[in-house]
Amino acid sequence: MSYFVQEVADYPQHLAQAGHVEPVPRRLRGFFAGAKVFDTTRAIYLWEISAYPAFLIPRSDVDPGVLIDERHPHKLKFGVACRYGLRAGGRERTEAARLYTESELPAIVDHFRFEWDALDAWLEEDEPVFVHPRSPYVRVDALRSTRRVRIELDGVVLAESASPVMVFETGLPTRYYLNRSDVDFSLLEPSETVTACPYKGRTSGYWSARVRAQVHSDVAWCYDFPTVALVAIAGLIAFYGEKVDTFLDDQLLERPKTKFS
Repeated sequence: MSYFVQEVADYPQHLAQAGHVEPVPRRLRGFFAGAKVFDTTRAIYLWEISAYPAFLIPRSDVDPGVLIDERHPHKLKFGVACRYGLRAGGRERTEAARLYTESELPAIVDHFRFEWDALDAWLEEDEPVFVHPRSPYVRVDALRSTRRVRIELDGVVLAESASPVMVFETGLPTRYYLNRSDVDFSLLEPSETVTACPYKGRTSGYWSARVRAQVHSDVAWCYDFPTVALVAIAGLIAFYGEKVDTFLDDQLLERPKTKFS
């Protein structure tokens, strides 16, 4: 999942620059087809883009028995890498990882960078990680509030609350999570969409809005079982500020241009 950030925004932006490297002070494990691909306490973060880092895994902590050397060296932004696939449990995955063999960043040499979707599961300590590594520089706070929030679409009120939970996340506009009793579900239709967030977990519901016979797809979502850090939003409904009109204390907010929850 990629970040799309406004050039000028009224919320904190990401500070790390591409090429930044830091140690990962957590145990990481990755699994494919029931096999443990790696188990390390010596991983490093590499910011390939400023929004979030990638995990780089020391070669010595990767099980060589699951690797397929595709014998395809290629030049990347931060050096030269060789491409590897994975084989385990009767399954194969090509182009699953790359091993840095040369780099202007000495710390990343002899480290694997696995494609996120190439693995069936990633664990930080014993907790699953979704979508991409959590940045150590991103803060996500869920704060209860008594400010009034009203959600409209084409002048029709979809929700109104005086007890929102406001989620402040680095690099994203504020999200307003509302009690279900404050949402007019007669205007909403369930959607099959599922998304995930490294900080909040996996969504358990999405809704489109039908207003004046027009369907506006995927305007709202919820996390029934969010991560422990964001338990305050469990079961609450949030609306895409990008797709609806949001009024905070009766003041219409400008629609942000970001594209994910």
